[in-house]
Amino acid sequence: MKSKPQLLSYDIADGVRAFSTTRHGGVGQGPYSSFNINHYCGDEPAAVNANKEALARELGIASDHILMPHQIHEAAFRIVGPDFFLLKPSDRDMLLDGVDGIMTSEQGVCIGVSTADCIPVLLYDAAHHAACAVHAGWRGTVQYITMKAISEMRVAFGSDASALHAVIGPGILLESFEVGHEVYEEFAQAGFDMDKVARLYDKWHIDLPECNRQQLVASGVLAENIQMAGIDTFAATDDFFSARRLGKESGRIYTAIMIEQQT
Repeated sequence: MKSKPQLLSYDIADGVRAFSTTRHGGVGQGPYSSFNINHYCGDEPAAVNANKEALARELGIASDHILMPHQIHEAAFRIVGPDFFLLKPSDRDMLLDGVDGIMTSEQGVCIGVSTADCIPVLLYDAAHHAACAVHAGWRGTVQYITMKAISEMRVAFGSDASALHAVIGPGILLESFEVGHEVYEEFAQAGFDMDKVARLYDKWHIDLPECNRQQLVASGVLAENIQMAGIDTFAATDDFFSARRLGKESGRIYTAIMIEQQT
């Protein structure tokens, strides 16, 4: 029997699929159980490929139209245009290597980012039919990667931030994200309002989803156009992967957006 991924779906716009994968509906084993499509985290290639094919069937597209960059916790972006699929697979991989944001206006292309405690952010511009997926770990968040994503969309597509819709997907929440004082200082030096995004328990804790929500609002995205998943991956490992809880050698969540093909 073919597997069927169980997805957490977001209602972001008509004609658009937006979702996060869960740990259910795949063929992976152990800490990769059961649905992981990330080739970079040590999972068996056969399981990754089978899961990716299952997701492609669910989306109604070819598996090579499911795109995920090889992320490095920086703030670079790549635009997937109409010529991308004319390239050799190795050249496509090279273009998506070392970037933490991916955007497109192409129909039938699923773009997403891979996380397991970091914060995934999706953006959609209905006026220009353009989408963006952002990987915002704490290092990317300090570099204002979500704010940069909106600037990149403005340049690439003419996007107006006030017309954008956004999703902040599952990630580690404040109660679980304990950090050292040096990380707290990086956020403070970067200009974040620490009274609003940090709390001192035994150690400092930082609210990464809120940091990214504030970047959206500061860029001009309307608060009512921002959806917050509100899921703490560290506390919800039955359903979502968490590198802090399960270890780095474990699966990853794929949070993605696809502009559906118009018939």
